[in-house]
Formats: sequence, structure tokens, C-alpha cells
Amino acid sequence: MAIICPLFSSSKGNCTYIGSANEGILIDVGRSARQIERALNSNNIDIYSIKAIFITHEHIDHIQGLKVIASRYNIKVFASEGTMRSLVKKEVINGKFETEVMTEKGINVGGMFVKTFRTPHDSNESVGYVVYTSDGKKAVVATDIGYMTDAIRESINGADAVLIESNHDVGMLQNGSYPYYLKKRIMSNIGHLSNDACAKELPDFIRRGTKKFILAHLSQENNMPELALQTSICQLSSNNMTNGKDFQIIVAPVENFSGTNLLF
Repeated sequence: MAIICPLFSSSKGNCTYIGSANEGILIDVGRSARQIERALNSNNIDIYSIKAIFITHEHIDHIQGLKVIASRYNIKVFASEGTMRSLVKKEVINGKFETEVMTEKGINVGGMFVKTFRTPHDSNESVGYVVYTSDGKKAVVATDIGYMTDAIRESINGADAVLIESNHDVGMLQNGSYPYYLKKRIMSNIGHLSNDACAKELPDFIRRGTKKFILAHLSQENNMPELALQTSICQLSSNNMTNGKDFQIIVAPVENFSGTNLLF
């Protein structure tokens, strides 16, 4: 049995652990090294059990602690070719830790097999990740999505656990304080997935075998955990699906120091 543990999740920073009690990986390191170390410790995860770091894209809320964490603990970093170029340009890659460009072949690490899929976002070749555990389970991390593509759906189909973006409530965003250009960017096809857009996808994922979901990357300005959760649950209820019976769904905390996770 493995766990997926969202250590941080918001526009302030994102970091997710996937693995077992003995070894695992981090997907993104978007908070400071000290904060990530503290979150790992609070969730009973040994930093020395981290076998690799996988980066989805180069925005600061996904790479803030990368240089320090990877250098301090000599952890190898994987990313798409475009993201790796951006990390070099930002001088995050400093020669003090190993790096490798992800290819379509995927990579074996920490007793798991990891593959990528492309995501539509305003960055240089952003990706999501599919993780196959040693006991044959499948987890997916799919955030920073302007819209749900067929490739993303195919990657999620049949997963045992999915961390999926439910970034904003459209009404809150439209009537909020953000400037027009930022609202337009968030709602664009290279922005972020709304509560409604996320919820609309869940019934088909459940029909294809996925039962466990973590709603992630919620906007602190344009969303609320209860709103994101109820939007998804209402959509599923309208499809005659019952929480606790047909599916399990939780919201990733902004900062996870309490052991919030999903076993799969």
C-alpha cells in the first residue's frame, strides 16, 4: 500500500509526496526547504527516503525550494526538456545535484515507475505525472491545467488515486479583486481548472475505476475548500454516486502538518 500526501497546495506553493513508508518521491517543491522539511517531519516522512524530485513546470510556486533541497540532500531532479531549460535559465540548476530530462519512456525510481503527460499551462512544456507503485497501483498528479484534454483524461483513467486541480470558483474570480488581465489568464486555456470544470470530469473517472480524489491547488483568493468540495460532491450526487460508498474525496490543505493523505 502507498500514500499520496499533499504537503503544500495553493498559489503560495505546491509539493506532493507519493510513496511508501520507506521510500518515495516529491512532485514539485514550491515552498522553502525549511518548510518542506518541517512538513515531511510532521507527516512522518524521512527526507532521506526521497529518491527523486519531479517538477511539473518552472513557476515559483512549484520550484521555490528546489535548489536548496536537491543540493542539501543530493536528490536527483527530473523534468521535461522545456522545464529543464527554464530551470537552467533561472539558475536553479547549479551543478550540485543530478538532473535528467524526462522522456516518453518514463523512469524507474524508488521502487516506482513514473511517466509524464502534457498539460496546457502558460509555461515552458508543463507536465503532470503518472506514478505506478511496486504493488501495481496507479496515482496521478494533474494540476495547473487550462482545460481538460483527452491526453490528461487518458492518463487519469483507471488510476487508484488522483490529485486534481480545482483552482477557482468562476463567480468568485469574476467578482473578485484580481485585475482583468489576471482573471483572463486564469480562465484561459493555459490557466487553471475551475471547480465546475473539475467536478464535471469526476463521474467518468469513477466509472472507469478511480475512487479516491484529492482536490488541489485551490486559490486562496477565489475559492474556499468547502465550496470546491461541495461542487464536486453535488456533481457526483447528481450522477447517483454516494460519498463514502462510490468515492472518497478530500481537499488538500494549504499547509499539511496534520497527516492528511490518501492510502491507495
